[in-house]
Amino acid sequence: MKKLLAVSLLIALLLCGCASNAPVEREIFAMDTVMTVRVWGDDSDVAAAVSEINRLDALLSVIYENSEVYALNRDGEAELSFDVFDLLVEAIEVSRRTDGAFDPTVYPFVELWGFTKDTQALPSQREIDAVLPLIGFEQVECDGDTVTLVNGGKIDLGGIAKGYTAQKVVELLQERGVETAFLNLGGNVQTLGSKPDGEAWVVGIADPENPSQAIACLRFTDSLALVTSGGYQRYFEENGVRFHHILDPKTGCPADSGLASVTVLAQDGAIADGLSTALFVMGIENATTLWRKSDDFEAVFITQDGAIFATEGAASLLTDCEFTVIER
Repeated sequence: MKKLLAVSLLIALLLCGCASNAPVEREIFAMDTVMTVRVWGDDSDVAAAVSEINRLDALLSVIYENSEVYALNRDGEAELSFDVFDLLVEAIEVSRRTDGAFDPTVYPFVELWGFTKDTQALPSQREIDAVLPLIGFEQVECDGDTVTLVNGGKIDLGGIAKGYTAQKVVELLQERGVETAFLNLGGNVQTLGSKPDGEAWVVGIADPENPSQAIACLRFTDSLALVTSGGYQRYFEENGVRFHHILDPKTGCPADSGLASVTVLAQDGAIADGLSTALFVMGIENATTLWRKSDDFEAVFITQDGAIFATEGAASLLTDCEFTVIER
């Protein structure tokens, strides 16, 4: 029997402030998930944030027929607006940085497995081999704002779009003079500033074995993006075997890295989003090597046997669990 499971990537455990500091909050459905926008401002700030989410969703969706991404995949060439082009360039940079562990051209594999549909299917090795030549950021050619997909390739920015959107919303709110906000875009958590009551933001990392519960908490007091990728979030089962949605671009199959989830902490939402997928595919050893060469992210790794490892910066924020610190 096949089953598809989609759950929130992170559980937000917010400490309530006093009534005079109560935020304005709105829940919406966008980018195929439930999102919460919480702003310490007025109704117009929340409305502006929601409008920005919907605007980017309409541009970046791989399934909306009026989106720029859909048009590019359909026609093989398109002139892109600033945001779509900007995000595609950022996605390609993450792909280069991670040696293809994250790849925006993975969409032919996503289609093959049926992860954009109501029904999934286990493809044959012959089908996978036929798609492999379409994968790789080298399939994307840019000439000014015009992007061409060579050899019939297709892109999917879903692995980085929510993080990019959260970042854009935070920047918009800052321009409006908002000092404090909390965004949960389907599990992509991003904070702006500190809570007015001085309490810490508290964000729980879902237990891969019981995703409705937190296996650990991260406590911090300022702006931060946190994104989790895990094999428990979306999957189907066939003949007693579970196949999750995080595909290794090099094999066309669900990544088998020994990890159950990866949470990335960064100042930039798109970086956190793209790297969370990439590190999950890479596995803890290669992911640690990348972290030691970087200065723009921290990470928490949960292995398939339930062990927790945290890079030094993340370890300083991690509570309510036992873990091993990864040192530089």
